[in-house]
Amino acid sequence: MQEQKRGRFIVFEGIDGAGKTTQIELLTSRLTKDGRRVHRTAEPTESVSGGLLRDALSGVSRRSPCEMAALFVLDRIFHNTNPVNGIEKMLADGIDVICDRYYYSSLAYQGSETDAKWVQEMNLSCPEIRRPDLCIFLDLTPEQSMERIASGRVTVEIYENLDRLTRVRDRFYSVFETLADTDRICVVNAARPIDEIHADIVNLVRDILK
Repeated sequence: MQEQKRGRFIVFEGIDGAGKTTQIELLTSRLTKDGRRVHRTAEPTESVSGGLLRDALSGVSRRSPCEMAALFVLDRIFHNTNPVNGIEKMLADGIDVICDRYYYSSLAYQGSETDAKWVQEMNLSCPEIRRPDLCIFLDLTPEQSMERIASGRVTVEIYENLDRLTRVRDRFYSVFETLADTDRICVVNAARPIDEIHADIVNLVRDILK
């Protein structure tokens, strides 16, 4: 009996307004048409810890940067280990997992507001937080991000201002440099037409499906 191949774990990252949702939908449709099984997911999750995080991100409740970092780690462990539809379960069943945000966001967002080394160690040293097969970073300038947020949102989250987005984007690049030897990270210019971005993403994903 032929052994079932594991699925591939693909993460999308980017500062707010980069178009992750659109590109995830397009990639999901493309992979499905190609005969692959795909599970879309996101962080924060729909768990209790995810709910606490969404309340904090929307400004409903206030959390310190350390609380936010720790809650994300808790939520990420659940995300990986949930026996019903967790990342590990899906991959083991041969299903590709496409995730909107992962530990790169913690290292960039919370890592820009509290001890970056502590945030990194919590995430990368945890045996129940797996590393992706590919991280796709949709890159916009903070100014482009703010333009998109202003034109497409009724409400904004706590990180959606020019100063914070600038610090976070800089931090993302610092994180990518740190992880260059361990993680497969590809930066894609997200200021172009949607179909051009999608074509680049399809080519990147094909490389890890071979």
